[in-house]
Amino acid sequence: MSKKTLVIGASDDPSRYSHRAVEQLVGHGHPVVALGRHTGEVAGVPIVTGRPTDTDFDTVTLYVNPTIQKDYYKYILDLKPKRLLFNPGAENRELEEMAAAAGIQPMEACTLVLLATGQY
Repeated sequence: MSKKTLVIGASDDPSRYSHRAVEQLVGHGHPVVALGRHTGEVAGVPIVTGRPTDTDFDTVTLYVNPTIQKDYYKYILDLKPKRLLFNPGAENRELEEMAAAAGIQPMEACTLVLLATGQY
């Protein structure tokens, strides 16, 4: 089952984990919206710099540190995704608690590992 995913912190730099995540998500058949600081493209997915107007995300996966995340709190919570993935380095207890209170499942997990193990 495909899960529409918003990748926050997307990068067109192939050495970045967010780049690999977009590639892997696409490769596993998940629709992806990529949000980054700079425009670009990964696996045919354009990287946008503004807040996408899509609202039907199953998953939001974070590749930005907690300081940068603060600018996205309201946006993420308003999206009401089913789950919010905190990849290694993006862990944020404050946002995890806010998400849980809003009925969003917070998970400290690696998107790449979840995909590779069939748990995504």
